[in-house]
Amino acid sequence: MHTSLREKRLPCACTTIKKASRILGRKYDALLSTAGMNNTQFAVMRAVSAHSGEPLVQIAHNLAMDRTSLYRALTPMVRDGWIEIADGENTRSNSAKLTSKGARVLAAAEISWGRIQAHVVKEFGRTSFSSLIQELDRLGAIAEKYDV
Repeated sequence: MHTSLREKRLPCACTTIKKASRILGRKYDALLSTAGMNNTQFAVMRAVSAHSGEPLVQIAHNLAMDRTSLYRALTPMVRDGWIEIADGENTRSNSAKLTSKGARVLAAAEISWGRIQAHVVKEFGRTSFSSLIQELDRLGAIAEKYDV
């Protein structure tokens, strides 16, 4: 039996992950929009809340974002009074914290986020979901080690 080269190829890891990310992102963004934010802002606000006072460079690292992307995501949240930036000794040591308004906005967003998150986990299966998260972390670590 003849099999073509195309049939032997595995799907591209990056394309497959990005496709799933776009689908999930649209759903999460739609629910989070009721709280006035998108999924990136939600992730940043949660990270700032969990690591208040830590250097933004560390928060960017935790989110696998470069500093420029993090600052771009922070700009509207600072403007809207959700987050305050504290100057450090230099720009690499600047930190952030949620304001009381930001904490209220985040709490409201977590309700919307919780609905879609519970649905995804339930439908996927808690054990399978936990395994997926571990494997995605491992995949990211493998890609991170690749020397370009």
